[in-house]
Amino acid sequence: MTGSEMIAFQGAKKRYDEKYALDGLDLGIREGEFVTVVGGSGGGKTTMLKLINGLILPDEGSVSVYGEDTAHTDLIALRRAIGYVIQGGALFPHLNVRENIEYVPRLQKDRLSRERVLELLDMVALDEELCERNVNELSGGQQQRVGIARALAANPSLILMDEPFGAVDGITRRQLQDAISGVFEKTGTTIVFVTHDLREAVRLGTRLIILNEGKLVQDGSPQEVVDNPATDYVERLSEQLECG
Repeated sequence: MTGSEMIAFQGAKKRYDEKYALDGLDLGIREGEFVTVVGGSGGGKTTMLKLINGLILPDEGSVSVYGEDTAHTDLIALRRAIGYVIQGGALFPHLNVRENIEYVPRLQKDRLSRERVLELLDMVALDEELCERNVNELSGGQQQRVGIARALAANPSLILMDEPFGAVDGITRRQLQDAISGVFEKTGTTIVFVTHDLREAVRLGTRLIILNEGKLVQDGSPQEVVDNPATDYVERLSEQLECG
């Protein structure tokens, strides 16, 4: 069951040069949802995530997170309250696995116990023996798991994920999908997950949003969107599932 509204876009517009990356987005995301966001290159997916964590601000309209307008809040505190996972994990290469996981809590003057670090490793299906290993010694899939564990370390109520599994092979990608599904089931953390792969979006999400050329073209449960595409664009996307 989902809770109160956590994120609200109200007529949000973001323009780069003369083109709108997002053009009048109206959208609410509630606590406890796993929202997958699909669209082509330049559709507005990454811009949407950056607006949520205040890396950029809207040119028009507003974006509110945790009930606060991002244009009028402490953006550093906001970002530290949000887990963020991108492609490749973006780990610190000079730190080991444990140190990477502990990084955000340390910024907040909160030292993680070894038991908590091991709990996070277990949550993303990584062996305890990797705890002191330098991250450069890990495979791509293992590094991505560490990135997820780091995003969870400060117990955020919101995690943003931007094409997190796009750089790994098919088998590893399926394992990572299972890992993040397990995290969602165990924690109920709200997740906004950007992907270009409709199959992945349908498999993971409780709610599916389709963006095209900066506009929201469909919003519903994954099954509703697949069964009843609202536009030709969504119908073409749905053909991915039939061809797979």
